[in-house]
Amino acid sequence: MAPTIPTTSRVFRRAPTTAPPSPSTPLPLVLTSEPTLPASGLGPHDVLLRVRAVALNYRDVLMLRGGYPGGWSRRGFPGRTARARWSPWARPWGANVDGEIAEGGHVGLGGDVDGVLREWAVWDERVLVRVPEHLSWEEASTIACAGVTAWNALNAPASLGKGKSVLIQDPGTGGVSMFALLIALAGGLTPIITSSSDAKLEAIRKSLGVPDLLGYNYRTAPDQAAEVKRLTSGKGVDIIVNNNGPAGIPADLESLAPYYGTISVVGFLAGMTADWNPGLLLGLIGKTAKIQGITCGSRVEYEALNQFFEEKEVSLKPLVDSRIFDFEDSQAAFDYLWSGKHVGKVVIRVS
Repeated sequence: MAPTIPTTSRVFRRAPTTAPPSPSTPLPLVLTSEPTLPASGLGPHDVLLRVRAVALNYRDVLMLRGGYPGGWSRRGFPGRTARARWSPWARPWGANVDGEIAEGGHVGLGGDVDGVLREWAVWDERVLVRVPEHLSWEEASTIACAGVTAWNALNAPASLGKGKSVLIQDPGTGGVSMFALLIALAGGLTPIITSSSDAKLEAIRKSLGVPDLLGYNYRTAPDQAAEVKRLTSGKGVDIIVNNNGPAGIPADLESLAPYYGTISVVGFLAGMTADWNPGLLLGLIGKTAKIQGITCGSRVEYEALNQFFEEKEVSLKPLVDSRIFDFEDSQAAFDYLWSGKHVGKVVIRVS
């Protein structure tokens, strides 16, 4: 039976304050009710979706706390990834069959266009992607941003099944990192994960049923290159998922295998500046290596990742944090993500 469509539905917006947000004085979320359908009605390509679950990304809390460098709307809906029967994918708008950007450029849900933290939403059918049916609402809500970022950071699908090794950096138990781990395990890569907590490392090994999963605590073993070489019998790794940003590049170069390695920069948790000699980048020549920036990907890559999950019957349950928040408690979910106490993705159950 089709659900009854309410005339209004609840939404969360970022507070309409003019004061600049900061880590200590974040923008609060405001719960309100708004018309479910646009005043002009549905257009020929519009689809009304009932949102079931929303997964938070680190950028969502950075926007509330003044730390996000990209564009975003102060009054907009937060949240980038959600699960209905289909998933909205608005970055980039005009991806062609080869996954290249055609026209319209990049559009970031929850940033420069309205996000998904609401009960109902209207989307253009051309930005909707079918998600794997074997996943729960909560599992599937996590894929669009963190999953596609990890997929591209691993150079998938080209790297899969080739026996390559990958270092999944701090936080080795965060969203992108957990996706990279699941993709690596299902795709025949050898992963090494890092964390500031031995307890988190053991929890991941237990939840995945992989007791011999390689990993180390970077607080008690801060020399990354030494640990990587110890765990790879001196060889180094083929791919590094760099969550820390520019400060970690010298150690990453030293941690790479001798030939054709890749450093995929996906974050800046250690800050946006670094103090090292740029001449170190000449080490890329000696190792025939490359550094690439990753900012999610195209709709084509999103669809390829979904197909991979279906073919491999990958469960995303280990990726969803054990604490799932109700829609009314969305503010608490944002605060929980900021606290860093989570493992994997923080998810809000909408309806």
